[in-house]
Amino acid sequence: MTQSAAELVALLDLERLEDNLFRGLNPPESWPFRTRVFGGQVLAQALVAAQRTVEGLAAHSMHAYFLLAGDPKVPIIYDVERVRDGRSFATRRAVAIQHGRPIFIMSVSFHRQEPGLEHQLDLDMAVPPPEEVPGIGELPAEVIATLPAPVLAYWRRPRPIELKPVGLGEKRVAPRRAVWFRTTGPLPDAEGLHQAVLAYASDMTLLEATTTLHGTSVLGENLQVASLDHALWLHRPFRADDWLLYAQDSPSAAGARGLARGLIYDRAGRLVASVAQEGLIRPVRAPAAQASA
Repeated sequence: MTQSAAELVALLDLERLEDNLFRGLNPPESWPFRTRVFGGQVLAQALVAAQRTVEGLAAHSMHAYFLLAGDPKVPIIYDVERVRDGRSFATRRAVAIQHGRPIFIMSVSFHRQEPGLEHQLDLDMAVPPPEEVPGIGELPAEVIATLPAPVLAYWRRPRPIELKPVGLGEKRVAPRRAVWFRTTGPLPDAEGLHQAVLAYASDMTLLEATTTLHGTSVLGENLQVASLDHALWLHRPFRADDWLLYAQDSPSAAGARGLARGLIYDRAGRLVASVAQEGLIRPVRAPAAQASA
């Protein structure tokens, strides 16, 4: 396991304080400093907290709201409510708390595996395999030159998830994009861990689909951006340490909010997860130029 993958596993290994109470730490100093906690981290840690109160069932859906920005300087406490335990399904509610206030709430449903009808929507866009998609360090100089500094810095940032955006730097004619991702090293076989890692990665890059038609980016300074809610459905088993394709689109942007959707496929073309997120994408007006004295 690489160091960054090991650090991600450690980040998701919560400390049990009581039967339904857990403490999650923030990333190590080797990760880039952030002024607020990454939303995917809270999603993943809250899922792990809920998982640790359930036996014999696997998570299949979660619905969350981001309430306040997380403070990266202090741990996060996760309080899990055991809402329901049935023979086939269980429901949990997890609240993330910092400084005595909830910063995040999430409901998680668990299901005991059973056979049934199967179908899926196949990927409807042409995407090259990950081996044919250049990483950020392999892009031609002419493409690098077209990328705004914040965008380039984001893709160059060291992280435990390896990202390969398809067609980075190309002009978009539709609010659609695709990104290959996987952890930077192998993970243990625990299904719950792979689900938590996918939840972590599902908050990466998704809102960017809401801005592709507008000549701007969620990474720029002309937008105030924040995740408002997040929904994730887990359809089939998968491995987060093998390449997964995140096909993203945005059906609507209005009222300073953008809706983004994602379908996540494995290398074999199996649809393993679906994602939806609404985010704040509020234009920021530049201050009026001061009159010269």
